[in-house]
Amino acid sequence: MKVVGKPLERRDAWDKVTGRTRFLADIPLGEAWYGGVLRSQVARGNLAGIARDAGFDWSQVVVITAADLPGPNTVAMIREDLPLLADGEVSFVGQALALVAAPDRATLAAALAALRPDITPSPAVLSMEEALRGETVIWGEDNVIADYTIAPDDMAAFEAAMATADRIIEGTYRTGYQEHIYLEPQGVVADPRPDGGVEILGSLQCPYYVLNALARGLGLERDRLVVRQSPTGGAFGGKEDYPSVLAMQAAVLALKSGRQVAMLYERHEDIIASTKRHPSRTRHRTAIAEDGSLLAADIDVVLDAGAFTTLSPVVLSRAILHAAGSYNIPLVRIRGRAVATNTPPNGAFRGFGVPQSIFAAERHMDRIARELGVEPLALRRQLVLERGDVLPHGQVLGEGNAAGALVLERAVTLSGYEKRRGELAAANAAAAERGDPVRHGIGVSLVHHGAGFTGDGEDRIATVVRVRGEADGTVTVLCSSVEMGQGAETVLPAIAAEALDLPLEAVRYHQPDTAAVPDSGPTVASRTTMVVGKVLVQACDDLVRRARAHGADARAAWSAQAAAGEALVGEGRYEPDPDIRWDQEHHHGDAYPGYAWMATVVEAAVDTDTLEIHPERVTAVAEIGTAINPVLCVGQVEGGMVQSLAWGYLEEVKLDGGRYLNDRLATYIIPTCLDAPRFEVELAAEPSPRGAYGAKGLGELPMNGGAPALAAAIEHALGIAPDTIPMTPDRLLEQLQARAQEARP
Repeated sequence: MKVVGKPLERRDAWDKVTGRTRFLADIPLGEAWYGGVLRSQVARGNLAGIARDAGFDWSQVVVITAADLPGPNTVAMIREDLPLLADGEVSFVGQALALVAAPDRATLAAALAALRPDITPSPAVLSMEEALRGETVIWGEDNVIADYTIAPDDMAAFEAAMATADRIIEGTYRTGYQEHIYLEPQGVVADPRPDGGVEILGSLQCPYYVLNALARGLGLERDRLVVRQSPTGGAFGGKEDYPSVLAMQAAVLALKSGRQVAMLYERHEDIIASTKRHPSRTRHRTAIAEDGSLLAADIDVVLDAGAFTTLSPVVLSRAILHAAGSYNIPLVRIRGRAVATNTPPNGAFRGFGVPQSIFAAERHMDRIARELGVEPLALRRQLVLERGDVLPHGQVLGEGNAAGALVLERAVTLSGYEKRRGELAAANAAAAERGDPVRHGIGVSLVHHGAGFTGDGEDRIATVVRVRGEADGTVTVLCSSVEMGQGAETVLPAIAAEALDLPLEAVRYHQPDTAAVPDSGPTVASRTTMVVGKVLVQACDDLVRRARAHGADARAAWSAQAAAGEALVGEGRYEPDPDIRWDQEHHHGDAYPGYAWMATVVEAAVDTDTLEIHPERVTAVAEIGTAINPVLCVGQVEGGMVQSLAWGYLEEVKLDGGRYLNDRLATYIIPTCLDAPRFEVELAAEPSPRGAYGAKGLGELPMNGGAPALAAAIEHALGIAPDTIPMTPDRLLEQLQARAQEARP
């Protein structure tokens, strides 16, 4: 191949590093007004009304409450339970009560301060445990937003295995919130149109999601609505659903005021208003035979959804589909529940659901190894899934989907894991003798991740991609997959260049705009390169076919047609795979068209005086099928790994009474370049027949492996078994004190 597989320079790199790229807040707005939100300071209560201070000149501004909305008071997502503005009932701290637009920021701040909500507090549910107890019901009959089960075909055999096993090994594992901290906060600008419609320019992942929400919430025809993506400074899933909320708020203000309205969050408001990674509690019960073999596993996953559904059902679905980890266990039952609490709604975050359930699966493997008296690596080698094995949900691992052993052995070799484990243990003993407080440890994890939408999700999305021939012989890729830092603006043109036998410079990427590009589905779920890229190849083939109907030289033909004002456009449409079978009700069948794999070895130091953790070295081997651009792939692995490690030991969201306490960058700590470990990253390839040139999804995979490998390294260093992340000093101290207490006679 001439383009695919080559280390291509990022197309947006120089504009971004030199500051030429204009993000939304950099774009001159002229006479735009500014929009703002009056938010609840109460976790749950009854909103009787909103009083206006008589001393403020309300003629200067526009104010909107629930009663003023032009359409249904809802934001269209999976369910339509999230109101745009609270109406009677308030469900979380930070919930929008009213909207204000003003000609400048100072007037906006004054107007918001002059609004006084009258809220009578009610008993609130503030944790997963409270929600499950059901003493206070805030959702349905039992506070359960979603409840799914994956059950083995032979339930009698499962129950017999659990009942007659020689031993049952149990463990409970918890993960915390995580804030996205994308470089650019949330923001949209809404422009009213002369025809009564509205145009949105925003920092977002899914233009057509926003379009659908506007059409539903405003009651307008789609041809009077346009959504354009501005250059987006990161997203990580946080700009999947929330821009629909922000765009609706800006749109209703723009339509009522008749002016352009900008809603641009500062970091503090972004943190308190936008979604987070779901906290989780996962319980494992594993049946073990006398010879140490695993007979069956019973797994229970609970996610804290927050006050409304948002994307919790799909996060939960993906969590349970990966909950057994990368291992062959004969009989597995998995139950997953997402429960409602009076806390801000949680949403998609890189890996959505899988990092939570995989952390538990990996830590439980380490627990089983510890209780059986075997090495963690040996247990993984014994149980790793191989081609032909059947996943708990009934999917057989076929061609290009079973690289667990490959990546595990390569990572162990590259890192010298087995030798280093002995060396570090000896070094720790010597450090203890000389009074050195620093201990070192090494840990390993093995993870996988399904790319694309679950089951028949891609069939329902029905991705469309177009390629337009231009008069100068170039082509333009038309799709709704956005560039948000991951490299789509480089990778998709590379796929098209390969398909059309063009140099990369001859392929342009059209910034997503619903007035100009088709609906290629959302930029989520590690689907862009694998799924959208595959449809893009079809579009390129279609362009060549159409061009050759006008002349033997396709490029010359599309150039001539474009010059004559009749541009040729090739189109590709997602074609359902007849070999994929899926039962959504029972979560059974072929969940994903392709699985990527990664093994991670982490070396870390921990100071036993301060209990501060320092990841020092990471070795990662990722099998992602064909790497379209290896340089970008390695960057994805390194960046995702830093994010995963930080979730494991550094990033902690604290709440009190449903209110975020560390709601700014001064108090929510994220890693800097000084916290990044040394990396050795290697890519492996078992090409997928269902991906563009054999590619599989990569973006979410690195988020899965860092935290559990780091926890294993801390276990090796300190001799305790962390089962909750982040592993903050106070949590480590509590475990060390408990161990000391147990050791006392």
